[in-house]
Parts: sequence; C-alpha cells; structure tokens
Amino acid sequence: MEDRAIAVERQFIEALETGSISAFIDNTQGWDHRRLGLSDAEFVGIFESQLKSRLLDLESRRMRARNEGFYTIGSSGHEGNAAIAAVLNTTDMALLHYRSGAFMVERSRHEASETVLWDMMLSFAASCEDPISGGRHKVLGSKSLNIPPQTSTIASHLPKAVGVALSIPLTERLGVEGTLPPDAIAMCNFGDASANHASAQTAINAACWAAFQNIPMPLMFVCEDNGIGISTPTPKGWIGANFSQRPGLKYFCCDGLDLLDTFKVGKEAAHWCRSHRQPVFLHVRTVRLMGHAGSDAEIAYLPKAKILENEALDPLLRSAAMLIEAGVLSAGQILAMYQELKDRIAAIARVAATRPKLKTAKDAMASVVPPKLANPRAVKTLDEAAFASLFAADKQSLGKPVHMGKLINLTLTELMASHDNIVVCGEDVGKKGGVYHVTSRLVERFGPSRVINTLLDETSILGLATGMAHNGLLPIPEIQFLAYVHNAEDQIRGEAATLPFFSNGQYTNPMVIRIAGLAYQKGFGGHFHNDNSFTVFRDIPGLILACPSNGADAQGMLRECVRLAREEQRLVIFLEPIALYMTRDLHEVGDSLWAAEYVPEREATQLPFGEPGRFGEGKDLCIISYGNGYYLSRQAEKELAKAGVHCTLVDLRYLAPLNEAAISDIAAGCRHVLVVDECRRSGSVSEAIVTALHERLGNDCPPVARLNAEDCFIPLADAATLPLPGKDSIVAAALKLVLGTDAGKDTAIVIGLEASA
Repeated sequence: MEDRAIAVERQFIEALETGSISAFIDNTQGWDHRRLGLSDAEFVGIFESQLKSRLLDLESRRMRARNEGFYTIGSSGHEGNAAIAAVLNTTDMALLHYRSGAFMVERSRHEASETVLWDMMLSFAASCEDPISGGRHKVLGSKSLNIPPQTSTIASHLPKAVGVALSIPLTERLGVEGTLPPDAIAMCNFGDASANHASAQTAINAACWAAFQNIPMPLMFVCEDNGIGISTPTPKGWIGANFSQRPGLKYFCCDGLDLLDTFKVGKEAAHWCRSHRQPVFLHVRTVRLMGHAGSDAEIAYLPKAKILENEALDPLLRSAAMLIEAGVLSAGQILAMYQELKDRIAAIARVAATRPKLKTAKDAMASVVPPKLANPRAVKTLDEAAFASLFAADKQSLGKPVHMGKLINLTLTELMASHDNIVVCGEDVGKKGGVYHVTSRLVERFGPSRVINTLLDETSILGLATGMAHNGLLPIPEIQFLAYVHNAEDQIRGEAATLPFFSNGQYTNPMVIRIAGLAYQKGFGGHFHNDNSFTVFRDIPGLILACPSNGADAQGMLRECVRLAREEQRLVIFLEPIALYMTRDLHEVGDSLWAAEYVPEREATQLPFGEPGRFGEGKDLCIISYGNGYYLSRQAEKELAKAGVHCTLVDLRYLAPLNEAAISDIAAGCRHVLVVDECRRSGSVSEAIVTALHERLGNDCPPVARLNAEDCFIPLADAATLPLPGKDSIVAAALKLVLGTDAGKDTAIVIGLEASA
C-alpha cells in the first residue's frame, strides 16, 4: 500500500476540493455550536488546533525521513481531544498521553505568550532549546500550562493523577498554599489498551475507593478509545462494560470524531467533576490513523479494508464539514487555512532542525538532580512550651534512652509540627500506628487529613505521594516492607525520578519514602518481610537512599532527608532496618548501648547529607558497613580487639549516592579493609564500594575483602540468619584478612573459647 500519511492528507484535501466533504455531516450529531456556547471564533479556533496537530504529525514524519526528527508517534485520529482542552481551565493540571497533540495546541491557544508550534518542533528535533525537556525527549508538557511532561505509554501517570486530585481539596482543608487553585480539577488521558494495565486499574480503583467514602476527588479520567493497542484489538464494547458501572465513578461517553459532541459531553463531564468534586470517566470514541508510529506498517496486522475504513473516519473531515454546514467557513477558506499552516509549520521545522542539541554527558545530566529552591517554605521551630505540649503523651519516652522505632516516631511528630505541609500516607499508618507503631499517635495529633490510611496498594500509595508533591505538599509515604515496593517500583523509577530530567528541572517530586526493610528478623514472614536487597534503587539517577543503623543517627538523618526534600526538591528513600527498630543493647542485655535519647531539633547537631559515621581509630582494619551489618560489626570490633586487631568502623548511612571520597579517605589510613554487606553478594552495594576504593586509591589501596549475604532468599524462623553475615563470620573474615588464613582460624577459635568461658 502507498504511504498512509500521504493518503490521509490527500483524502482531506480532495474532499474539500470536490465538495464530497458534505457527506461527512451525516456522521455527526448535528449540534448547533452556538447553542453549545461556542462562538464562531471559538469553533474555528478549536478546529485550527486540530489542523495544527495533524500537520505537526505529518511534518514529524518528513523530519524523520530527513534524519532531522526522532519521534513519530502522533495524534492523528485523536484530534478530538482539542475539545477536551477547550472545556477545561489552564489551571486544571493535565497529565497527558502521547496522542494529545491537539490538546496541547488548544490549551496553548488560551495563553498569549505560548509558541506551541516552535516549541513542539524543537522537541521533535531534540534541540536543547526545547522549553520543556531541554532536548531530552519528545514530551508534551509546559510549566505555564500546568502540563507535567509524561513519557508513559502504559498509564503509569494515572496513579499520580489521583494524588493531584486528592491534594486540591486537601490543601484547602489544611490551609496550605498549593500550586493549584482550590477550584481546579486534575485530568489524565490514556488509550483503551492502557486501560487494561495494572497502573490504570489501580488508579481508577483508588479514585473509586475514595469517592465511595465521600472523600473529595476532582479527577477526570479520559479514555481515548481507538479500538487497538499497537496491533492488538480491544474487544468491542469492552471499555464501556468495564467502566460504566463502577461505584464512585460517573461515566460519560462521546464521539471523539465529532468535535461538537466531544465539546458538549466533555463540558458536562468537567462541570460534574468540578461541582461534585468526584471522579468522572469520559469515554471518547477515536480512531488511530497512519499506524502506531511512522515505522509501523499496519498492513502487517490489519486488512486493507479495515485501514481504509478507519481513514474514512478522519475527525478532521467531520470538523470541516460542520464548519461549512454552519456557514462559518467555506471549503476554500479551510483549504487556504490548511495550506498556510502547512507552509508555516514546514518553515518552522527547517529552522528548528538547525537549533543546538545536547553535546555532552554533563549537559544531558544537568537536570537529573533538581534545582534547589530559592525560597523554600518556612519552617516553625518549636519552643520549650510548644514542645512540651506536643509531647505530653510521650513524656515517659523523653530524657532517657529509647529504641530506634520510638525515636523515628518522635522525630516524625516534631517534623509534622514544624512543617505544616507534611502529609504521612500508607497502609495502617493511622490509628494502628503502622505495623511497628512507628507512626503511632500521629493521627491523633495531626488528624486524618495529614495522616492518611490508604488502601492496600503500593502503587496507589506512591502515586498518591507523587501527585501530592506536584501541588506543594511534602509527602512522607510509608511502604510496610521492602519486598512490597517491587509491586510499585515503576512509580519511583519511571515516574517520580524521571520528572526533573524530562522537564529540565521545572517539575519535581520532593518526598521522603519510608520503607521498613532488610533482614535479621526471626519467625515473621520469611523473605516477604525480610527482603535484603535494595538493588532496585541504586541505579536510579538522582535518587537519595538513606539507611540509619541506630536511633541517634535516625533522628538527624530523617531531619536531613526532609530538608533535602523541602529545600532541594529531592526524591529520598529512608530505609529503616526492621530488626533494629526495638534493639536497645549492643554487647549484653541491659547495656542500652544501641538506645539513645530524643534530642529536640532546636538542640540537635546537624547530620549533613552524605557524611558517614565513624567509630574507633584503629589502623589494622577498616570495616565498612551499614544497617544491621554495622550493628554486628560493632559487636565484632570488641572481639577483634581481644585478638589485638584494632579497627576503624565506617557506617555508610547514605547508600546512594555513595560518598566515595569520604569512604576512600578513611580506608586509606588503614592497612586492611573489610566490607560487610548484609545484602546479597550479586548486585550489592559492596561491589560499588570495592570498585570505588580501587579506582580512587589505585596502587595505594590496601587489601580489600567483602563479606556478604548469600545469593539466597531469606527463610523462616531460626534459619532466617543462615544466609546472612553474623558477628562470628565478621570476626573470622577480619582475622583471615589481617592475620592470614591459618592464624585467623586459630585466633577465631581462641576468641570463641574465651567468649564461652
């Protein structure tokens, strides 16, 4: 078959030239645009947005043929979403899928300063002057138009749309200034195939779950149903059957091929959503023209008759027919408009293709870490009276050593009192206080609007937090166990972490994700509650991963993580070792060496980001560890001292990014280095540490060994510690490294006998 882009364009032009355009009136609802509240000028304006979107698609393919453009997934057939843009306010946040060119063009039409054709051509050309991504990707987005850029093809932006929608009435209830006005709604669109994806299902379910309980949720789901996902057809009637009867979800349906029907029903849906503050599902019939992308040959999976049938449904033909029928424009005027726009877009493309591109890795990485805020939100410091009032119910825990779980709870309490925009969310974080009571009493102190019990769904929890962060809140979501985050890791990797990168730092997701994790629990849950691998986080650019080993550090580190989110807009994971939550003693029962007193923030010493902890001044051996491994290494250090091995211990504290310089400086002063890593040998942070030591110290690097967990999942009960490093194995590995195999073995036996005696 001939090039379908050429065929679609020729069909449109010939229909206008021959007068056959009038035949397409029979396929419209016959609405009077004036009675719908559309002036002639507005009607023409929306149609012009449709034309521009189509011509951008066509030009993108010509640019690709000239090797001047790099993205050809277009919006052809979906131009009806221009009418959706027309019925929304520019202050309504729109999270768009990739077939939303007409929406983008139409929204920009309502802001005089926008130069959407130039901007989108720069994006097609991957120019670093592209105002949204800086040449990093072809994305639809604009800070001034409240359109965060999405790269999603599978609806992974829907869970954060739920968070945006929830945050709008929430900021009003809390009296916190949000990015969006109180009367705003959130809108997200997606295709019929994406509606089947877990991300879409979980988002729609979460919105319905909230609405069913009368929780305000001004969210507009727009499903643009073109009947196919790349090459896989959607069963006819599936979307309507699936979503029209969902509790808590108001269903609307329109013909997206009919601009006026889409405008009419879209306006009704937006009004219902805005006035009722409840979610709506707008089902829009569309058609996909010219294949999935420029490289897609539909003839490989669709019969020729079906392709031609789809092309006859071109929404531009219907829009043009309605304008002619209404006497607003003639066929000749539409042809002249089309040709003028085509020439203008082609001229813009020629110039955009010459604009500068990203040239260096430094340029590409410039927005991996978001910019610091010039004027971060003010923080309230609690005086003694306010502090005493806040902690009246916890006075028995003050002024004496307590365990890490309680210290994190007290720190969260003071942080929430000092930061009026912090919102804690997660399963069971309310009255139960979390599985380990780390969030106990927070809901009594700050109320259910700031301590939100969510449904059992990690994707919803993280999406909720990401969306709230879009609107000026500082979320602290909780994931109950590290193993559970794998259900939802794309919300961190594919959504939250990429947003600064793809928006050139204009959009960020400042938050602190608390995750209870790591191993060494006995008798509870096995691997599912003892996951000892956080490798999934370590290669996410821009993400900060913090892991305290003790309560004294946990206080300062959690405060620093909140500061990083509040002032530097960072995405932070705060990994809390479950087995150390309640640990008080280090060497013997009752020594309380692993407990600490709570220090109010006004009296606390700052614990800067990236600064490792250090214990001891011994030069024989440097032991580098974190979390449970550091705790066990402290126990081992006492035994090693009996054997005459004097140690310096390093507590990493921050596992991503590693402070390689500080670690290497400490290690360089010792004669041997042992890395104790409670995570699996393959893919663990110990690999990065050993590599960094050799790269930084070169020939001066002391002998290095590492002790890891086995490449094994964690079993149940007493077997739980079998694959893991322990105090004795640390001692044995240290002596083997420092004294040699035989001496190490003999000395370890002596130490064991002394300990038993």
